[in-house]
Amino acid sequence: MPFLSDRTRRLWRIRTRRGALGQWPILKRRIATAAGAVLLGLVALAFARASDLAQELFGHAVARWPYAPLVATPLAFAAIVWATRRWAPAARGSGIPQVIAAGQATDRMAAQRMLSLGTAAKKLVLTVGMLLFGASVGREGPSVQVSAAIMVALHRVLRVPVTAGVLIAGGAAGVAAAFNTPLAGVAFAIEELAAAYEQRVAILVMGAVMIAGMVSLGVAGDYVYFGAVHQTLRFHRVLLLAPLAGVLGGIAGGLFTRSVLGFSDGRIGWARALKARPVLFAGLCGVVVAVLGVVTHGATWGTGYGATRTLVEGGALSGWFGPAKLVATLATTLTGAPGGIFAPSLAIGAGFGNLLTALFPYSPPGAVVVIGMVAYFVGVVRAPFTAVIIVSETTAARGLILPMFAAALIADWVSAQVCRERLYHGLARPFVAETNAAPPTAPAQSSSSSS
Repeated sequence: MPFLSDRTRRLWRIRTRRGALGQWPILKRRIATAAGAVLLGLVALAFARASDLAQELFGHAVARWPYAPLVATPLAFAAIVWATRRWAPAARGSGIPQVIAAGQATDRMAAQRMLSLGTAAKKLVLTVGMLLFGASVGREGPSVQVSAAIMVALHRVLRVPVTAGVLIAGGAAGVAAAFNTPLAGVAFAIEELAAAYEQRVAILVMGAVMIAGMVSLGVAGDYVYFGAVHQTLRFHRVLLLAPLAGVLGGIAGGLFTRSVLGFSDGRIGWARALKARPVLFAGLCGVVVAVLGVVTHGATWGTGYGATRTLVEGGALSGWFGPAKLVATLATTLTGAPGGIFAPSLAIGAGFGNLLTALFPYSPPGAVVVIGMVAYFVGVVRAPFTAVIIVSETTAARGLILPMFAAALIADWVSAQVCRERLYHGLARPFVAETNAAPPTAPAQSSSSSS
């Protein structure tokens, strides 16, 4: 009996030790995810505050010197594009294509350069710099790249393997923290970042999104990003408005995507000529953005948050706001300077919705604007579920869920007819090519990079 008792105790200790050792990697992964979500939530809030401050400073400068942007904005565009190409090529553009490319990269060291903390810091500074001089950019796309970089860095510190799920969780949490919209973060992960959505990735994403959302909620409070819309639409008007908005939004958004991808590919002769002189081209785009801002009295500068909120809450803006904002956003995007298109696209959609209010004079203007926001946004990013969730969470327009889904699905189909390839996946191709063309790393480096 003593022999059996000792043996039993030894077996119990072995099994307990093995169980603890088996649980430790899982615990480390959860700690890394939770800590990363807290940190990226705080960084996203700081980024939002810095972006708002940059736009405020630009507004004060314009109030004092109304025509200064005609000189300052083109020079700033040229300088930032030059600096990006020289010191931070992985920080160019939105940031979402880099996260997609990193998940598909065959060379892990090349992927790490796109999602390093150094690249993330440069992305933040350069995006704020663009907003400081009136560029029509958003901070949500950059937040995705920065958040993924933070999540990857903490996993490396704790020596946890960096999988595609880590990148997806970081990027999704970035969207949730930037807009204060947790459900939109999950939807964005499903539609844009995850090629195959597995249960383990789902748990990782929802955990990161929940924590980042709680940090944003705890620090910034429970705010509605674009103002609240509590009106609804009558059924017979929905039958007219949703298809019309879906078709127009899909066409406009599809043309925007087709223009950006066509220029990015450089297949057209004039596009190749302009891309050969990127700094000069950025300066010319800066002239376009500056002139549009002066003509529209500043409505097209920056993220477009103020103009969007005005329209959502039933205010009035010129009918030229939507088209002018589209041209300003296109000019800014084509430069390749750091900055996203989420907020500007929602602002453009609000401008198109504002045009539709003239055709539906007996419908609540804010409700029509919201439908326009969804339709154009889907036309650009081809993510109907994400669009509906983002707009419903940022405007509290829960009574318009069904009309928004109808417009979104129609816009998605129409946009696909205009441009088959989705925007972010098309923009990710150059980054994927860069990572796959990178020289192979040594075995020791490769193993350490995954830890």
